Amino acid sequence: MSIQGFNATGVQEITAAAGVPKGSFYNYFDSKEAFAVAVLTEYWAAVVAEYGAILDQDRKPPLSRIARYFAGLAEFHERRRYAVGCLIGNMALEVTPKSEDVRIKLAAIYREWSTALASCLREAQKKGELSAGKNPEQLAVALIDTFEGAVMRAKVERSRAPFDSFERFVLPSLLT
Repeated sequence: MSIQGFNATGVQEITAAAGVPKGSFYNYFDSKEAFAVAVLTEYWAAVVAEYGAILDQDRKPPLSRIARYFAGLAEFHERRRYAVGCLIGNMALEVTPKSEDVRIKLAAIYREWSTALASCLREAQKKGELSAGKNPEQLAVALIDTFEGAVMRAKVERSRAPFDSFERFVLPSLLT
C-alpha cells in the first residue's frame, strides 16, 4: 500500500505478501478499510516509537528538539529516496473521500501528532524560546501541515529540496 497506494493494492496482494490464504483476511478484518485503519495504527506507532522521544528529551532546548524531530522525519523519507511519501498523507488524499473509518483514524493521528508538538512548543514558551504571543496548538498544526506538504513535494520531485526549504525557511519563520 505504501508503494502502490490503497486502491491499487488488492486483498490478494496483501494476503500473498503476508503468506496467508486470501479467505483468512476477512477472519481478521471486516473490510479492506478496516485493514487500512490497522495499517495506519501500526505506522503511527512506529513513527512515535522512532521519533517521538526526540520531543521529550529534557536536556535539549525545546525548539532544537522540534527541529531535530522534523530532520529525523526528513531523513526517513531520504532513506526511501522520497519515492513513498508519508502513509498518513497518502491515505488522507486517497482514501478519506471514500472511507469514514479511515478519515476518523487519520484525524486522531493528526490530533495526537499536534498534541505532542504543542506540548514541546508550550515548554519553549515557558523557557522563553518562543514568543508568548504564539498559540502552540495552532503552530503545531501549521508545522504538520507545511511538513506534510514538503513530504508530498519531495515525493513528486524525488528530492530533498522541499525538506531543506522547510528546515531553512518554514521552521525559523514559525518558531521565532
